[in-house]
Amino acid sequence: MTQYKGYLIDLDGTIYLGEDRIEAGTRFVKRLQEKNIPHLFVTNNTTKTPAQVQERLQEKFGIMTSEETIYTATLATLEYMDDMAKGETAYVIGESGLKSAIYGSYQRDTENPAYVVVGLDNDLTYEKLTLATLAIAKGAMFIGTNPDLNIPTERGLLPGAGSINKLLEVATRVKPIFIGKPNAIIMNKAVERIGIARRDLLMVGDNYLTDIRAGIDNDIDTLLVTTGFTKAEEVPNLPIAPTHVVASLDDWEI
Repeated sequence: MTQYKGYLIDLDGTIYLGEDRIEAGTRFVKRLQEKNIPHLFVTNNTTKTPAQVQERLQEKFGIMTSEETIYTATLATLEYMDDMAKGETAYVIGESGLKSAIYGSYQRDTENPAYVVVGLDNDLTYEKLTLATLAIAKGAMFIGTNPDLNIPTERGLLPGAGSINKLLEVATRVKPIFIGKPNAIIMNKAVERIGIARRDLLMVGDNYLTDIRAGIDNDIDTLLVTTGFTKAEEVPNLPIAPTHVVASLDDWEI
């Protein structure tokens, strides 16, 4: 079996399921730490800052890690906006993790922003959608933080940021530029951040459409764990097989 030099690891559905700990996920991370194997948590979740994710991992799931090991779609979005240099204003649909990052660098503008950035928003309103729709119609660059249609939780599959973006796409007839997994934008930046060649990395996740396609589409080996979104019975019919599949991360030999 290939000995990977570094790991890119999803969180939701892989390390935890909503508020519930996936015990094998915690043990998996601790094994990586014990062997000093570099790893980066790559998450499409934009509701929390890296510092808040770090605190949650520690307090809720018993994982002690540094803030530098957490790379969110928010960070990738901000870096992309900086690269584009389209303007200095933005309108954001999202929660504190996304808003604090974007509005920390870009001025909030509800009328004629350079960017409209859309992530998960648990307090979504029709007025927020209206402001975004009108701004996109005026020419704002439409950025979706991630395409996840659903979020795996202890309650079941809930609407994700991709569902909100899909509504705005229909309303504006403009396709968003997606940043998060499986897109190349976040993966290129994650590879750059961890500093390990793609051939030596393994992308670990529970969602074939995002985590596993992120690896497949970006030349990185993949490990699908069937603890979240993609179920074991779906594996035989997947269009392109993951490099590896396990029922539990306890089954993976590091």
